[in-house]
Amino acid sequence: MLGEQTLTNRPIYLDCHATTPVDQRVLEAMLPFFTENFGNPASINHIYGWEAEAAVKAARQTLADAINATPEEIIFTSGATEANNLAIKGVAEAYFSKGRHIITVQTEHNAVLDPCNYLRSLGFDITLLPVQPDGLLDLNQLEKAIRPDTILVSVMAANNEIGVLQPLAEIGAICRNANILFHTDAAQALGKIPLNVDAMKIDLLSMTGHKIYAPKGIGALYVRRRNPRVKLSPQLHGGGHERGMRSGTLYTPQIVGFAKAVEIALTEQESENQRLTQLRQRLWEQLSQLEGIYLNGHPTQRLAGNLNISVEGVDGAALLLGLQPVVAISSGSACTSTKTTPSHVLIALGRSEQLAYASLRFGIGRYNTEEEIDQVAQSAIATISSLRRQPLLNSSATH
Repeated sequence: MLGEQTLTNRPIYLDCHATTPVDQRVLEAMLPFFTENFGNPASINHIYGWEAEAAVKAARQTLADAINATPEEIIFTSGATEANNLAIKGVAEAYFSKGRHIITVQTEHNAVLDPCNYLRSLGFDITLLPVQPDGLLDLNQLEKAIRPDTILVSVMAANNEIGVLQPLAEIGAICRNANILFHTDAAQALGKIPLNVDAMKIDLLSMTGHKIYAPKGIGALYVRRRNPRVKLSPQLHGGGHERGMRSGTLYTPQIVGFAKAVEIALTEQESENQRLTQLRQRLWEQLSQLEGIYLNGHPTQRLAGNLNISVEGVDGAALLLGLQPVVAISSGSACTSTKTTPSHVLIALGRSEQLAYASLRFGIGRYNTEEEIDQVAQSAIATISSLRRQPLLNSSATH
């Protein structure tokens, strides 16, 4: 990759929390379903439909096995945003008569916060729990927030900005004891950490493919069928596909690719996590030699490939601009990168606006090398040192 970067003059890619390239093995698994096996899996009267249906069935089994679910509990969607919307709005509608109170966390992705805000406009009561300075949820606060009219708790498995891993099993136990449904946005977690919906008492789990080297535009929602059986009001109506929960012709090539990516990620999970952790530590050891560099999020309870830092004494926009020729990186969520407000996640950690603006999210992935990490570290150190010799602009005025 380093050689390719030098030859093509393209920056090193360290934005794997935003998206990942499609793995060649995933692409090869998908290709026949664009041309030869192109049938509609809902066409049950001929071989073209049967081939597609068999491929979807196998993929559904792969995804179910990955989280210890059953194939019938996997509902395919266009991605995690749709899965989150289906889970949150679907529960709100289905359990409207039981209660109108939903609990979530300040550091959630906007694909959770925005549906909750929408429900608030319809009369639902939304509790946004704070996090501790390391990004972890205080479980005592969660317990205290639960009310008789609470119908859903939504806490993401792995944060998309700071990589922090929430204690899913403990949260699930609290929700189950209170007879409340537990939803987790696992977009960043699938294939990277062990997920077990039974052991963790998860009732709804959102997934996506493009964070694990599958194509964009494919995701899924796990919906528990037993103990308890989760009711869900569909958000898309049409042909009654996906057990009536999500109408629309299934996109077989993407589904096949998604399953192949999950299969690869699970097979390589342990070795890849070790490799990514070493690369992350290599990067952090070099960057932390500078004064005024702050690690955002828990030091160890985080995704192996995530490093999020804040830099004192520099302008955030100038920092990103200075790094652009060498590294493709972001300061926060790619889904909100056009906004000019500081990261709501870092503000929730207690960071100042200056530190929230002057942050870098390194998303290290499958194809990154030690040489690339060293090159990025050297570039970042040089850029930060250069910017600190210049007058610091008012970050809030420049955004």
